[in-house]
Amino acid sequence: MNKVSLAVRDGTSISYAVTGASQPRKVALIHSLALDGEFWRPVADIVSKKAAVLTIDCRGHGASGKPPGPYSLTQFADDLADVMDAIGWPSAVVAGASMGGCVALSFAAQYPSRATGLGLFDTTAWYGADAPKAWEERAQRGVSEGMASLVGFQNTRWFGDAFRAQQTDLVDRTVATFVKTDPKAYAETCRMMGAFDLRDKLATLRMPTRIAVGEEDYATPIAMSKALQEGIPGSTLNVIAGGRHLTPLECPVQIAGEIEKLIEASA
Repeated sequence: MNKVSLAVRDGTSISYAVTGASQPRKVALIHSLALDGEFWRPVADIVSKKAAVLTIDCRGHGASGKPPGPYSLTQFADDLADVMDAIGWPSAVVAGASMGGCVALSFAAQYPSRATGLGLFDTTAWYGADAPKAWEERAQRGVSEGMASLVGFQNTRWFGDAFRAQQTDLVDRTVATFVKTDPKAYAETCRMMGAFDLRDKLATLRMPTRIAVGEEDYATPIAMSKALQEGIPGSTLNVIAGGRHLTPLECPVQIAGEIEKLIEASA
């Protein structure tokens, strides 16, 4: 993916790439915490046969700017809106995984006419009452001990045991991206994740919505996806057998299929 950058409304530089740009249908994909737009390459390679695919590096991540915090989902959603404006996309199917799903959910609530479909993968509308404390602990560890100190914790949450053994190159690339993340930006994003609560927005969403979660996901367990499905009118839920937390990397064919169904439903 050949990335370019633009300055969004507060001056922060946001890096993005478009795959399959000539396709008339539009899809925007938002990555997981401490990764970047490359996260979506396995899925984008499939979906770009049917739609133009926009991937961005969220603020604080990848090649994008890393301004001081605090960060908010509203801000992350505005960044996506500004990139879509810059490339002339009035609307798109918007999907995200983990943190990216939270951003996609916020975008759909803030810009309902611009999200023609919504894909929520391995994600939640709320991490629970103890979330601020738990996320602050991760933030502090990333800053005080370095991002590498979190790899063991993340690795087993991200991928199933068999996948880690068989797909070592992909796992290594994912870990390398994680470790390169700026610790201060990571900490601000962790605080954002601990603080948000979008449960009151779910009933307002009217676009086609597809939810998917790995059967073995204990970062955002199946119960969180069920809460999304129960809260969003007409949404569907697919529990992916054997998947853990990063299903777009572990199960790209299944996730691409979910996005393609959204493309069809929003036509």
